[in-house]
Amino acid sequence: MFKCATQQVSHSYSSADNLIIMKKIFVVLFLLLAVNLFAQQDTAAVKKVKYPVGYEAKIDAVYIEINDWKGREDIYYNPMASKPTPVVFNIHGGGWNHGEKETQGGFTPFFKLGFAVANIEYRLTGQATAPAAIEDVRAAILYVVKNAKELNIDPNKIVVMGGSAGGHLALMAGLLQNDNQFDGAYKKVKGYTIAAIIDKYGITDVWDWAYGKNITSKSATNWLGAKAKDSIFAKSVSPIYYVKKTSPPTFIVHGDADPVVPFQQSINLKKKFDEVGAVSQFTSVPGGVHGKFTKEQNDELTKSIDAFLKSINIPNN
Repeated sequence: MFKCATQQVSHSYSSADNLIIMKKIFVVLFLLLAVNLFAQQDTAAVKKVKYPVGYEAKIDAVYIEINDWKGREDIYYNPMASKPTPVVFNIHGGGWNHGEKETQGGFTPFFKLGFAVANIEYRLTGQATAPAAIEDVRAAILYVVKNAKELNIDPNKIVVMGGSAGGHLALMAGLLQNDNQFDGAYKKVKGYTIAAIIDKYGITDVWDWAYGKNITSKSATNWLGAKAKDSIFAKSVSPIYYVKKTSPPTFIVHGDADPVVPFQQSINLKKKFDEVGAVSQFTSVPGGVHGKFTKEQNDELTKSIDAFLKSINIPNN
């Protein structure tokens, strides 16, 4: 009787012990699976840029260092081209608070036109508020200008392109032209021309995106930071207030069903270009939401951008 009870207790202790071990194994397997899934997501987000034979790549070229932060850009260029090539600077979006250059792609149409491509990263809101991102994009452009000879790039054929917050930064960097108010260490760099801007559903009026009657976003107030209630400062970082007759030719595209950045902002930008007599082209995408167009719409958009750039004689091809 006593022996039987002892055996039962012994059996109970062994089962509990096994249960604990099984739980530990389950936790370890779960963690390994989670890590693997995250790794797969990160890998899927990264787009490896395929560039033509004869091109070279400078990956993570440091265009500026600020405290512990290094501003980097990936530069794809053709050192063997018979004459210096035009260059397009690509700027990712993400409400100025997230995003990274490694998620960007779709540069093949520019390579086919003989362009060099510079893919930029910049300080996000968590690292520095406005106007830091503008300063960084300008620095990335001027770094390439300073090294144009080595990169076989024509500093007078610069195109700046971006979507969403990247569209805003492309507009700011381009519309500033040779105005060096945000250029910091690169203030003395001369001898370059912003030849064109490609704005994809970019924010044109930061104050309106923060407090306007249409769609608003906390991304705007967060990016403005301590100056979130300063309308004059917001105006100083809003592209629509920099448009003038001599502004670079600008291609604007926006989906008319965009739930993130008001479609009206692009309408107002086009109106401003027309008022001052500057060159621009506005493409409205029917039913297009924020950066999500159909394959057919994207194909047509690529053709339109190609034709626009050729119409202002930027490609060498």
